[in-house]
Amino acid sequence: MIIDCHGHYTTAPKDLEAYRQRQIGALKDSSPFSFDTLAITDDQIRESLEKAQLKFQRERGTDLTIFSPRAMGMGHHLGNATTSLEWSRVCNDLIYRVCSLYPEKFAGVCQLPQSPGVPPANCIGELTRCVEELGFVGCNLNPDPSGGHWSDPPLTDRFWYPLYEKMVELDVPAMIHVSGSCNPNFHATGAHYLNGDTTAFMQFLTSDIFKDFPTLKFIIPHGGGAVPYHWGRYRGIAQDLKRPPLGELLLKNVYFDTCVYHQAGIDLLTKVIPIENILFASEMVGAVKSIDPETGHYFDDTKRYIEAVPGLREADKRKIYEGNALTVYSRLKTKLSVSKANRAPL
Repeated sequence: MIIDCHGHYTTAPKDLEAYRQRQIGALKDSSPFSFDTLAITDDQIRESLEKAQLKFQRERGTDLTIFSPRAMGMGHHLGNATTSLEWSRVCNDLIYRVCSLYPEKFAGVCQLPQSPGVPPANCIGELTRCVEELGFVGCNLNPDPSGGHWSDPPLTDRFWYPLYEKMVELDVPAMIHVSGSCNPNFHATGAHYLNGDTTAFMQFLTSDIFKDFPTLKFIIPHGGGAVPYHWGRYRGIAQDLKRPPLGELLLKNVYFDTCVYHQAGIDLLTKVIPIENILFASEMVGAVKSIDPETGHYFDDTKRYIEAVPGLREADKRKIYEGNALTVYSRLKTKLSVSKANRAPL
């Protein structure tokens, strides 16, 4: 099985964005807004996926996508905690409907109702609902709800600990993923996303968070930002700070995905990062939607890069494509086992 651990519902029906604009507009002029004004049919959902994510799954040979609301659309810096909760519930419910319509193609990951300055403990209710009631297998965690101003404490601060305690209790990982940038210095997908990935790793490196939470798991997307390219720098910083080696310090808890859109980048990732810490991902349809003129293939067709890595053994490919995802997303393993049992002939 080939599991893509990083997919967002970027092709959701336009009604969803119209709803969001009404919600934000109501904040500006204090007009009344009904939480129940979104109406999207199952046929609209099917149409939004059949010509996009499902089409690419079939063409590229992937089996299942771990699927969450559009990262850019989380918009935690907009409105307040109530705004964020209402919006998160709407988006998460839509992901649940996707997974219910295509249970063998998608597994849900939730958007958390974060808001700048609001303790992450505020997210526990929605995380619990999504995992226990909707059957989701993880969450996306924004290290910077301010949208590029980094006004909240680092991920290693006790500010975040109540949420981590619940993640451990529920046995779900978090993908570290920022949302849009409202800081003009940082282009969202070209800078802010990668800044968030790299910053999270450095925060982990300088902390003892995994002594406090030895089973807590994070996925750093987009190949880990700048981390693999500067692995020697981080090894050296850890050594100078009298920290343990990175393998001992972080690599039982921190994982990287393969949303890297060129062959040399994937080659580097698989050479520097242990195979056991790499999860296959594409983020399609996402940040880069076009075809690479140098190869004639889509930039985000990352399976092609994995297949072309020199000397990568079949056993290693199986870990990247499936085994590591089932280890990190432990609830997914249970979900797939139940699904398989339900399909078994009587």
